[in-house]
Amino acid sequence: MILAVLVGFLYLGVASAAPTPDYSLDAEWEEWKRSNDKTYSQEEERQRRAVWEENVKMFKLLNMENGLVINNFTVEMNEFGDMTGEEMRKMMMESSVLTLRNGKRIQKRGDVKFPKTLDWRTQGYVTPVRRQLGCGACWAFAVAGSIEAQLFKKTGRLIPLSVQNLVDCSTPYGTDGCKGGRIYNAFQYVKYNGGLEAEATYPYEAKDGKCRYSPERSVVKIDRYLIVPRNEEALLNALVTNGPIAVRIDGAHASFRRYTGGIYNEPKCRRDSPNHAMLLVGYGYEGRESEGRKYWLVKNSHGDNWGENGYMKIPRDHFNYCGIASYAMYPTL
Repeated sequence: MILAVLVGFLYLGVASAAPTPDYSLDAEWEEWKRSNDKTYSQEEERQRRAVWEENVKMFKLLNMENGLVINNFTVEMNEFGDMTGEEMRKMMMESSVLTLRNGKRIQKRGDVKFPKTLDWRTQGYVTPVRRQLGCGACWAFAVAGSIEAQLFKKTGRLIPLSVQNLVDCSTPYGTDGCKGGRIYNAFQYVKYNGGLEAEATYPYEAKDGKCRYSPERSVVKIDRYLIVPRNEEALLNALVTNGPIAVRIDGAHASFRRYTGGIYNEPKCRRDSPNHAMLLVGYGYEGRESEGRKYWLVKNSHGDNWGENGYMKIPRDHFNYCGIASYAMYPTL
């Protein structure tokens, strides 16, 4: 019940006239701003602190009532503590409409041998976790991560690719920069643009900007992009045979934003409303193999202070939990 109340609050936001600050939280507020690199104008700070204070109070109550654990996963304040639920929804928004057009739908291979666990990080396929900050570029981080993995697979070089390049330049293909975008359209851009720059030459700015892509600085091209059939068996097949995959899930819940560890369990998570893109990098189980709880391992773009060092465990073989298998894609080089 407490969680439901919290979600309701987060989606309401705050009134334009910010209340008087709770001065007993001054030290905590200053430390939170410092640790999350937050700076504001005077007026903006009043508004943001009001949101932050309400979130702090609600989460302290939530943790006290639930003994620091909700459904086996924990919640705490993070860099999004000054944002309302509506703002988070917009930041992570990504259209659920998907048109095939020039994409190819993959078929299941029947001869694949599946290991008991898989973590592509241990094999060098995954770059460090990054932070999208206030820009709704989750789609670009997921696409960049999947291309990075394929580039490593082909060349042995792990090169962080430019998310900003995607944010600034793929709008003619149907993305909307920091307001959101589709994985599919981002892959279209990279294929028909003829390449993508590295993070080193086109660094992330967490805001929309003018396209500055230079073909001379391109470090990777893709041949095609493939759509995984919408079931977990096909997703497992694609992950094992090809490497990390860009996926989308329903991340529009307070429990998602405050997740700090364990296998995620949100009763309201939906299979048909994916709104946040992430990179699927592996799978495993918790507990003994014969009766352990199975999970997918996904990389987020909220920094390594979120979740389990930037990663999340989502239930596997659990009726396509949160839509993990509904919109999955990966490229080939």
